[in-house]
Amino acid sequence: MISIILVEDQIAHQEYIKNILDGELGFNCLAVINNGETAIKEIIRLKPDIVLMDIGLPDKNGIECIRELKFKCPEVKFMVCTVLEEDEKILQAIIAGAHSYIVKKSKPYQIIDAIKELHEGNSPISSCIANKLLDIIAEKKDPEQARIAYNITQRENEILNLLAKGHFYQEISNELSISVKTIKWHIYNIYIKLQVDNRTEAINKYFG
Repeated sequence: MISIILVEDQIAHQEYIKNILDGELGFNCLAVINNGETAIKEIIRLKPDIVLMDIGLPDKNGIECIRELKFKCPEVKFMVCTVLEEDEKILQAIIAGAHSYIVKKSKPYQIIDAIKELHEGNSPISSCIANKLLDIIAEKKDPEQARIAYNITQRENEILNLLAKGHFYQEISNELSISVKTIKWHIYNIYIKLQVDNRTEAINKYFG
């Protein structure tokens, strides 16, 4: 069972995401909170596996909450779930300690898959956010030089590029016609070669 706290102040978004969480077996939504100060207290008290965190909260914003909580609750994983797609906010959230970043317009299956991937130790990112990250780090490094430097195989390079575009495991499996189990094995090897722990770190190190 994956325990989740939703931090969201907009009622329509609360209902949309809460319905998705309640409809998925294996998810347990512990609380829905509409402000940052209460979120900090309840996350410390309840210690969920995952927090779905909005940025635009009425008092303390989501980025400030994550920044404060990452030291107080290091075991909790934070998924930013917001309508905001500004480059500055994306970087601020990741630097603050967000493990994942998705937009609220994501389809229900994308939100469900992202939560499951995050719980498994990965760092899912919506494709539109991933594209912005790629734009930010574009032209900083020759991809072929990076591939050679880190001893990344052609298949691993293909997977890294699809991860950078925000693809989920099943989507990569469909694209490359290989099993999800094989993809996870490749990603495990990629993380070892790059000496990173998650998707965001891998993308930043390989393409940055």
